[in-house]
Amino acid sequence: MTNLLTSPEAWAALLTLTSLEIVLGIDNVIFLSVIVSRIPEKQAHRARQIGLALALVFRIILLSALVWLIGLTEPVLALWGYAFSWRDIILIGGGLFLIAKATHEIHGEVEAQEGEGEGSSGGSAFFWAIAQIVVIDIVFSLDSIITAIGMAQDLEIMIAAVVIACLVMYISSGPVARFVAEHPTTKMLALAFLVLIGVALVADGFRFHIPRGYIYFAIAFSAAVEFFNVLARRNRRKPAK
Repeated sequence: MTNLLTSPEAWAALLTLTSLEIVLGIDNVIFLSVIVSRIPEKQAHRARQIGLALALVFRIILLSALVWLIGLTEPVLALWGYAFSWRDIILIGGGLFLIAKATHEIHGEVEAQEGEGEGSSGGSAFFWAIAQIVVIDIVFSLDSIITAIGMAQDLEIMIAAVVIACLVMYISSGPVARFVAEHPTTKMLALAFLVLIGVALVADGFRFHIPRGYIYFAIAFSAAVEFFNVLARRNRRKPAK
């Protein structure tokens, strides 16, 4: 442990891996923000805390089970000329879940189903939100930790990077969730991002890798355009007031 603290290579690995984990955590934060926007504000804060705590727990558990996790990349099923590992199956299942969930939410927004939002104030809606967060936490944790294993050799560095990334996710999730809840067009954009991320996960499951840089550039560009739209709408309201 002392050797790692005095090693420039270890600090460089920690910085690189932490940056990557934060970028990979964007997907988690977007999904979390959309899910908690459907439940009352008090429950939403609790749901965010529980969801991000579970994300951290799942990542540390997966890191502690490195041998088992590496074994998940071994083929276990062959269909239509493709050999699928457990990792592929989990990514495909998680991607399809994201696509279905985002499409359902988009349909609800387009049809303006106000009754759905009002009926979501009970305890069942809170536990349903947590259940969905758990499913997606597992999928994103698996993808994140396999990436970490490929980039770093020391378990201590991996755990430190994951903890720092989860703290950043926790700090940023509140403002992102509030912004999404206050601006309906931003929520629609976030749902579109989830569809895009779901497609990328399914493609990864079929061993067709879509470079994440393309996806994150599309998200950043669209978010910048939406930010200026929100700013323009706010400035137009000022003279009216």
